[in-house]
Amino acid sequence: MAEAARKKGLISHGVVAQNRKARHDYAIKETIEAGLALLGPEVKSLRAGRATLSEAWAGERDGEMWLFNAYIPEWQAGSFMAKFEPRRPRKLLLHKRQMRALIGAVTREGATLVPLEIRFNERGRAKVLLGLAEGKKKHEKRAAIAEREWQRDKARLMREKG
Repeated sequence: MAEAARKKGLISHGVVAQNRKARHDYAIKETIEAGLALLGPEVKSLRAGRATLSEAWAGERDGEMWLFNAYIPEWQAGSFMAKFEPRRPRKLLLHKRQMRALIGAVTREGATLVPLEIRFNERGRAKVLLGLAEGKKKHEKRAAIAEREWQRDKARLMREKG
């Protein structure tokens, strides 16, 4: 069965979508893994690796945590009954204690909940890695870019010298 999924190009476990820009725009203080409540066609679309997290964010609504603005396109091979909104809010599955801690950090400290990646665990369950983050200033971003370029140049010079 796993072999057939690999032939179709579907992912059984591992990272499906990443928000690469989040680590550039935010200083991540802590990460939390949460479950993701999905519909059947959404899971198939995720397994095909077609999700986008670039504009997504997580927040609280009615005492529950939700993932907003994450783009999971419709599964084209599905029937007309299985249609869903690609950017609909999706419920995050967390323990109440974790939810209270995250809501407290967001309200007290002014932190932001940023989805960093969506992955499938070994059991085949969809999980989202949330980062409790603070926004970086422009000068911090420039310093990070300069440091990364210096490390790249240093590695190149060391390689050339032997």
